[in-house]
Amino acid sequence: MLTAFICACKRKPGATQMIFRYTILYVDDVASSLIFFEKAFGFERGFLHESGDYGELVTGATKLAFSSTALMQQLGKNPASPKSDNPTFEIAFETDDVSGALQNALNAGASLIQDVRDEPWGQTTSYVSDPNGYLIEICSAVKLPG
Repeated sequence: MLTAFICACKRKPGATQMIFRYTILYVDDVASSLIFFEKAFGFERGFLHESGDYGELVTGATKLAFSSTALMQQLGKNPASPKSDNPTFEIAFETDDVSGALQNALNAGASLIQDVRDEPWGQTTSYVSDPNGYLIEICSAVKLPG
């Protein structure tokens, strides 16, 4: 059972203001990943660095970014490969048309994980995997009772 939490986030007095700027997915081919997300979800490209090792999509206040696994290895990190059948996290995109968005993602090369389903907590969800293996939820807003 999912419990929905609503939080009005306030900064503690004297605390440094923090903002959630971006999420970075580690991929083998940054340019191909940008193209997939542009086609599948309609995001606009922010930029692709001339090296091809880093790029961002315009997704609102928080950016979705991609860094090459080769660059991460050069920086002394050892990124693991994502596994949609054994995920450690997911990213979610909210829409008013879950069925249409799911079809767009599939047409762009996403793999179906879960078809459109109405959930008991008042949300419509579906899941796909991008070509890299990242789990992506396509969902409606949660309809809170009341």
